[in-house]
Amino acid sequence: ELMPLPILLAHRLARTLAEYRRSGAAPWLRPDSKTQVSVLYEGDTPLGVTDVLVSTQHAAETDREVIRSFVATTLVPRALDGWYHDDLRILVNPTGSFTQGGPSADAGVTGRKIIVDSYGGMGRHGGGAFSGKDPSKVDRSGAYFGRFVARQVVRQGLARRAEVQVAYAIGVAEPVSVKVDTFGTGDSRAAAAFVRTFDFRPGAVIERLDLLRPIYRQTTNYGHFGKEGLPWEQD
Repeated sequence: ELMPLPILLAHRLARTLAEYRRSGAAPWLRPDSKTQVSVLYEGDTPLGVTDVLVSTQHAAETDREVIRSFVATTLVPRALDGWYHDDLRILVNPTGSFTQGGPSADAGVTGRKIIVDSYGGMGRHGGGAFSGKDPSKVDRSGAYFGRFVARQVVRQGLARRAEVQVAYAIGVAEPVSVKVDTFGTGDSRAAAAFVRTFDFRPGAVIERLDLLRPIYRQTTNYGHFGKEGLPWEQD
């Protein structure tokens, strides 16, 4: 998926939780949930998972021990797969009962969760939300194309890790700045030269990724990146 491990595993936990709810295997589960995974790194190499947090909405009558046991013995081992180990610290609904969820229990959702929509804090973020905007807004299309180009840098073998930064001025098609950071994992000059071959103008981005299609339902949960089938995830 070419994604940071913490956000990859957090999304996997959320997806697996939803699978159990939809299948009826855990009928007390409700739609709202939050997941978080902490990973120990040496440099840029993940060594192992240290902590997992799962907060899940549930039916009011559900015993807390039922929830804790399900998360610790069923959900987490399945979702983490090879990253699971017996010394994990697993936190389950640490604030207690979680029976009210969704927009009615929150202070609004527009523009929220921009970090979990992207890279879980592993990559820098310009601050603009993605959802609710058409692709003429570079908050959205620029982030998608940055992802597309960064993937190409890695796929071409120019670096093991890459982050593309692009800045725009309102009303100006050409970006005012395009930069790639390879974090010491490759040939930074070759990567920079490669990135300069791409056309970052918004119209060109929309055309290259074909962003005017109705494809955005896939981005309403589990983030906007690392998903097969989305045009910015193609080689």
